[in-house]
Amino acid sequence: MYRRLTRNSYYLMTESKNAGGPRSRHSKKEHPFEKFKSKKHSSPKGRVKQNRQDPPGQVRDPGKGHYTKRQTEIRLNRYIANSGICSRREADDYIKAGHITVNKEVVKEVGTKVTTSDIVRFKGKKLDPEKKVYLLLNKPKDFITTVDDPRARKTVMELVRSSCPERIYPVGRLDRHTTGLLLFTNDGDLAKKLTHPSHGAVKIYQARLDRPLEPADMEKIAEGVDLDDGHIRVDEIAWTDENDMSEVGVRLHSGRNRIIRRIFGHFDYKVIKLDRVSFAGLTKKNLPRGKWRFLSEKEVIKLKMNIFR
Repeated sequence: MYRRLTRNSYYLMTESKNAGGPRSRHSKKEHPFEKFKSKKHSSPKGRVKQNRQDPPGQVRDPGKGHYTKRQTEIRLNRYIANSGICSRREADDYIKAGHITVNKEVVKEVGTKVTTSDIVRFKGKKLDPEKKVYLLLNKPKDFITTVDDPRARKTVMELVRSSCPERIYPVGRLDRHTTGLLLFTNDGDLAKKLTHPSHGAVKIYQARLDRPLEPADMEKIAEGVDLDDGHIRVDEIAWTDENDMSEVGVRLHSGRNRIIRRIFGHFDYKVIKLDRVSFAGLTKKNLPRGKWRFLSEKEVIKLKMNIFR
């Protein structure tokens, strides 16, 4: 291997060889590279060159004289997929079909690269380049569903904090004592669909009551219940164990606060344990309590196609 010598190391070598003797002919004044010192090398017009002294991830803008964030190029199909409208393979088809514009120009080259400063549109709609994240947590007990708690209680964000660099938020909520599935995402459009009353993602709960549920009360719940905030009707209700009538499964669309506890409380039952075992078609299979996983591409597509209805 060859070791590159810096200017200073060159002087050290020449001075050590001539220690105590006359000055080397390659003194500082007569350095063979001195004539190049005043020569200025400029970058091609419009190009920003990284300097060894520039801050990491930033470059000096020669036109403005200050540092700007370095722009990273990514493939156009990845940019489109990150926006959450489709997969990369589908994005290639949209590009070939001429449905994608970059800075108001139609692009049909599949391998085109863009940066986050470029304006990309799909059929006229501007796309958000931020990568969309979809994460499913099996929430344990004693964690509240909030991003921040002024009372310093444990929040669900503590359980997913190390999952990804993107800022994600819980979709809907589970109360402190309820366990089970909780979805996190930074896809605002999908979050609205899953929580909006007109769409209503299907949720399945398993509840343990303080006493067996009477058949007459089960029938009344199935027919609909009038609560303080309006009428509520479940999609389905049944005992989960023929030998234990205090174990009940409930399927419904409503996302009202503490709705399961309030339904049973209306008939003087107390919910001892409550677990959400399914949300929008997603289940707890192979997902232990307190653990999380990212959704597969297939699962995300199903959510967006409203298969959860």
